[in-house]
Amino acid sequence: MAFGGLSAGSGDSDNAEINMIPLIDVMLVLLVIFIITAPLMTHAVKVDLPQASSRPNEVEPETIQLSIQADGSVHWNTERVDATAWQTRMNAAAQQTPQPEIHIRADGELAYRHVAQIMADAARAGLTRLGFVTEPRTTS
Repeated sequence: MAFGGLSAGSGDSDNAEINMIPLIDVMLVLLVIFIITAPLMTHAVKVDLPQASSRPNEVEPETIQLSIQADGSVHWNTERVDATAWQTRMNAAAQQTPQPEIHIRADGELAYRHVAQIMADAARAGLTRLGFVTEPRTTS
């Protein structure tokens, strides 16, 4: 590179200018690099990412159909059970997470004390989700 010197002792004419040719060469090389790489920087790959949900998956509680017939017999879902069997099953159901729902269906001719006994056993076992299933009266 030829830079002009500022020394007064040399007999040549003084050249105080910077030689611009190497700087222009570097700038042209950088310009070519940017022209080539600029389209590559805007190219994107489309990716379908799954959407995250912040809600936990809700587990539907089990539904137990507890039927009480007019003669006082009790059916757990469709199986006939005695007093010790339904108390054992209620204790086991109370330990489940989430607790199952107990749907009580009682015959209209049944004495209320039978229904009250079932409800008391469910409360003792720790079951809190009790419901009554009724059928509307038909007018004829």
